[in-house]
Amino acid sequence: MADSAPGTLSSSMRDLLDRPLTEVAAALRQRRCSAAELLEEALRCHAERGAPLNAYQCVDVEGARKGARRADRILDREAVPPPLCGLPVSVKDLYGMGGLPTFAGTARQLPESWSRDAWLVAALRRQGAVLTGKTHTVELAYGATGVNPHWGTPWNPWDADRHRIPGGSSCGAGVSLWEGSALIALGTDTGGSIRIPASMTGTVGHKTTKGRWPTDGVVPLSSTLDTVGALTRRVSDSVYFFGSVDGRWGTPESLLRRLTALGNGIRLGLPRCGIWRECQADVADVLHGALAELRADGWLVTEMDGGLLDGAGHLYMHGGMAGAECRDFLERDLPGWLERLHPTVGSRLKDAPPLALLTPPSVDELGPMARYREVNAACLRPTCPVSMLDLCAVTVPVGLDDAGMPVGLQLVALGGEDETALAAALAVERVLGDALQRLGTPPALTSTSG
Repeated sequence: MADSAPGTLSSSMRDLLDRPLTEVAAALRQRRCSAAELLEEALRCHAERGAPLNAYQCVDVEGARKGARRADRILDREAVPPPLCGLPVSVKDLYGMGGLPTFAGTARQLPESWSRDAWLVAALRRQGAVLTGKTHTVELAYGATGVNPHWGTPWNPWDADRHRIPGGSSCGAGVSLWEGSALIALGTDTGGSIRIPASMTGTVGHKTTKGRWPTDGVVPLSSTLDTVGALTRRVSDSVYFFGSVDGRWGTPESLLRRLTALGNGIRLGLPRCGIWRECQADVADVLHGALAELRADGWLVTEMDGGLLDGAGHLYMHGGMAGAECRDFLERDLPGWLERLHPTVGSRLKDAPPLALLTPPSVDELGPMARYREVNAACLRPTCPVSMLDLCAVTVPVGLDDAGMPVGLQLVALGGEDETALAAALAVERVLGDALQRLGTPPALTSTSG
């Protein structure tokens, strides 16, 4: 990197961490900064904010520094480095990650066989991505609130005073993005475990089509429904990540250009279904307000019958598929573990009825098991039908509710049409702005930095 005046290097790195992935990657390729410098700034962000936010189960400082040095060697050597080279990435503690234990949110370490790189982790390592550590997950990913009694529940940064839930099961992922320690956060999504925390933390979450990417090396919840993917700070970042991993469209920049062009003239179908009747009024107001802005921009938003979503949601909540497959995994691969699970998971290998979509409550409010079940079901209500119907989706932050908590708009496409969902999300972001433009800065970040 070029010589800087004393004290300006950290400032310029902090600014770079806030930029879109395309700009960060360009700065690394052009050697205007090094992967090591970028990582050190990410680690400084963690040092400043990590303790109160509690995004990570384990921060792998030495492993990340080793990865950054390797990334810099790749950047120096290769004329066209891999697109994710040098970018800091957090990893949900459901993924196997060589050199680190896997707990999957439980109180004890899983067998060593779960500490080998999962498929997606290995793919990122090959590109020279810098893995910062493992973020918290709900125990065995079986929960949508984000609560983890064993390791502590990450703090939703949108409330500086109350410890509100961050959404789950990828509960540390979105928090790590706002912390500034990661630019991409790996998660998994079975019934909403990427989309729920993305919505609750004001980030972008992409549920990929089932089978699009392998789940090898990821502790399973439901082999029928599990998918892997990521949360990001912007839709353009989500497209960049998808294009870097998927490999069907050349460079991620070319995919971004293609999907930006596809975003012209998109029509949205607004489902008539019970989800809207059960939605908290101020949350619904935010969503309808965003749709009104899209209409004003010339979008065609057409109402359509959404009864199939209600049926699929009922089947997910009452059919017991995820619970049955989770029990089968435990009995087959981890005998004796079922009895060791916390009641928030162990007693919920039964289903609970759905409730209204709602503001993320405080962790303390979820003490009574009946209330936990209600909130957990409410979190899953808008997302689990997408999983049951083998669709793909992207959740985009579109506003704040009356409590100042983020609200996400879920854009759903047919299975296999991830590019369509991403193109629509890009177009929405172009009209409404990204999270920083639309929502501002989470209050907890201001309190921890000042």
